[in-house]
Amino acid sequence: MITVGVLALQGAFSEHIQLLRQAAMTIKPATPESPNFQFVEVRTQDELSKCDALIIPGGESTAISLVAARSGLLEPLRDFVKVERKPTWGTCAGLILLAESANRTKKGGQELIGGLDVRVERNHFGRQLDSFATDLKLPFLDPDVDAKPFKSVFIRAPVVEKILPHKEGIQTEEAEQVDTVVAPSKTPKDDAAKRMLGGEVEILATLPAGSASQSAAAKGGDVIAIRQGNVFGTSFHPELTGDPRIHTWWLERVSEQVKMKSTTA
Repeated sequence: MITVGVLALQGAFSEHIQLLRQAAMTIKPATPESPNFQFVEVRTQDELSKCDALIIPGGESTAISLVAARSGLLEPLRDFVKVERKPTWGTCAGLILLAESANRTKKGGQELIGGLDVRVERNHFGRQLDSFATDLKLPFLDPDVDAKPFKSVFIRAPVVEKILPHKEGIQTEEAEQVDTVVAPSKTPKDDAAKRMLGGEVEILATLPAGSASQSAAAKGGDVIAIRQGNVFGTSFHPELTGDPRIHTWWLERVSEQVKMKSTTA
């Protein structure tokens, strides 16, 4: 049994739970030993400790980080992602929280979890009124099975502004920028976790040219989906579409990573 949690402090966590359940029904077990999934809402450190994987939903990144800090969850979340290196997916606000650096932060900044060696730009597409939806062809989905475009919803969404080198001192360099906050450094706890680092950031999807018709700020080439080791991030909200294909893809990756860790532990 693989337990997948959805951080339920604020934002669209219930929508993620619904799509995860749909996605799990579409995954055919490869063998009788293939795992089943269970999905839980996470609000406490004890609930988090029972999870093999986690989704951080869209919502308000500042509010999520504030509630997490007040409830004593912020450091356990950092350990979950960066020390234990468990599979984690962030959508919109979740992507911001999983970045090592974020700019255009509100006065006083906000806390980040980290895990992805990127700098994100918050609210890249403007205000709530500038929200838009567009059909995307996502290369990481199976083109033979998933040829239909994925309708993607962007609501005050971030984009990946810069891929950061994985090196000592990068947090200090990023912190010197105006209106930029950084996540604290963490070290994987063992060799199995270190192997989940996965090397460089992999760009999985960019906004296609022509999307400016939906938003004045949208430009072709904006990075909107990335992965690095155990961490996956999307600028948009798959949970608001009713389409479980990305959730299915991610659960398959979760199963692979959990199996990898169990065989190398």
